[in-house]
Amino acid sequence: MRSRLAARSARLVLAAAAVTALAATSTACSPDDVEDTGSSPAASASAGKTDSPSAGESVSASASGSGGSSGSGSSDAKTEASGDGDKSGYGQSCGTNDLDFKVTSETQAGGYYLVTAKAKSGITCYLDVNTPSVSFGSGDEGLASPVGQGGEDPIKLTGSAVAYTGISPKTTDTDGGVEFENVIISVTNDDPNPAELKLPDTATVDKPIVTNWATDRAEAVPVIV
Repeated sequence: MRSRLAARSARLVLAAAAVTALAATSTACSPDDVEDTGSSPAASASAGKTDSPSAGESVSASASGSGGSSGSGSSDAKTEASGDGDKSGYGQSCGTNDLDFKVTSETQAGGYYLVTAKAKSGITCYLDVNTPSVSFGSGDEGLASPVGQGGEDPIKLTGSAVAYTGISPKTTDTDGGVEFENVIISVTNDDPNPAELKLPDTATVDKPIVTNWATDRAEAVPVIV
């Protein structure tokens, strides 16, 4: 009888131990633990999605900034181009070295020299001073006096446009005079680059005169009134 009781007690102890072990296992793997373990990857994925748009926004802002700089650079280039267009030289006063001259011998009014002035290729300028400075040689006796004929102020010279002035080398009735083969002409008295022109023949000079610039060659015939 005692041995049966002991065997029964042993079986109860083993059963209790098995229940305790099962309970411990269930606690270690509780549904809460499984739920927490599963939520961890989802949280990480969510965090990754939040970071991604921020990076995209940053790149977009940078690209937008670059575009703005490009536009500004284009504007600067136009400004520079516009400045280069303002340096054309149009509207400037003619200097003697801006012009090409031609001298011909004419028979009217007892004979005179007709000087034709034309702007050099690519130049546009204005004859602001009505009367050219003309002299034969460097002495005062060879300086031509203006007679005030014709004249337009100012005269625009460009392309094929021309201006005329007439020079009479001798206005006296005497036989005297000094001979010259060249005449010096400039658009102003103080022009630093006067032009020395070869005459078509030798001129006898005595009290020379010169007309104003004109666009009509008929107004460039020098006559003492």
